[in-house]
Amino acid sequence: MRQLWGVVDANTRTQVELALLNTVHNVAAPNTLGGHARAVSGVSFSPNGQMLASGSRDNTVKLWDTSTGQEIKLPRKVQHEQSVWGVSFSPNGQMLASASADNTVKLWDTSTGQEIKTLTGHTNTVFGVSFSPNGQMLASGSRDNTVKLWDTRTYEAIKTLKGHKHWVWGVSFSPNGQMLASASADKTVKLWNTRTHEAIKPLEDHTNTVFGVSFSPNGQMLATAGNTVKLWDTRTHEAIKPLEGHTNSVWGVSFSPDGQMLASASDDNTVKLWDTSTGQEIKTLTGHTDTVFGVSFSPNGQMLATVSADSTVKLWRWDFDYLLQEGCNFMREYFETNPPDNESDRHLCDGIGSYQRPTGKAEGGNLRKKD
Repeated sequence: MRQLWGVVDANTRTQVELALLNTVHNVAAPNTLGGHARAVSGVSFSPNGQMLASGSRDNTVKLWDTSTGQEIKLPRKVQHEQSVWGVSFSPNGQMLASASADNTVKLWDTSTGQEIKTLTGHTNTVFGVSFSPNGQMLASGSRDNTVKLWDTRTYEAIKTLKGHKHWVWGVSFSPNGQMLASASADKTVKLWNTRTHEAIKPLEDHTNTVFGVSFSPNGQMLATAGNTVKLWDTRTHEAIKPLEGHTNSVWGVSFSPDGQMLASASDDNTVKLWDTSTGQEIKTLTGHTDTVFGVSFSPNGQMLATVSADSTVKLWRWDFDYLLQEGCNFMREYFETNPPDNESDRHLCDGIGSYQRPTGKAEGGNLRKKD
């Protein structure tokens, strides 16, 4: 089976993975990474997917090894004076930016935990941070109603982008770095030209606070999170479709690397997976016991990280090998009490070993298929 799997195209592989995801009942029970003392608001994968960063209301940033689920112990504690709301890895993975209620953005060396620089200039809580694709700029969004652009080489402010009439919750660069999107409590998303620093177009279809924003990998769509999830065409600036299903506000959104799925994190304690071509809900991920503030796909698309007011980080997996092994585990357990009519069915999974979970605790979650 694996030999055949190696020659199929990427789209077929994705469709088979989704089919397996819909079929196997207990796949992707999440690995729960505990260690924060308060709500966790920010989450970001390193570019190589080997590390995960989480930012918390306990004032700290933690780094996690995604292969083991264990916290990476750095020589220095990565900490602000007040709550950490957002985190973002630089494109080369060597720096991490963190946004805080102490009105600052801090840059950290990811190998040592050493603080590189504190960026000051905002006059209120900084909620979101995002590196440009080339790593030369950093954007930050704040409760002072502004977006700031920073030069990551000189650590100087390049420009303050004014125009929002209320708090700015989220910021995101387009894949080519030519646009920046900002999400605000004024019910709008603004698109900015990163060269001229001029506002391009306000997106005004939300009826309440917009908390999160994310560009698709090809830059042709923008997802926004507020009272619902909306998809926008970045060329026409028109709303494509709302993704309806959450029963409360949505805080964060993240596209899969191939752009075929979108994950959304909500006040209803769930994460939903959506098919971006049809707008249909694929799955609901349950397990968090409080608001889910943030969500992020790994660079290879085989993991999803979620962070919550329940003080935990969860890692969900559904790459083919993992799903196949979990499915076979399920079949072996089922056949123990329900012998198959055809004895050969017992051998369908011969040669497929049991998946060994990372050592982070796995509990408290399941995938609920859309009815």
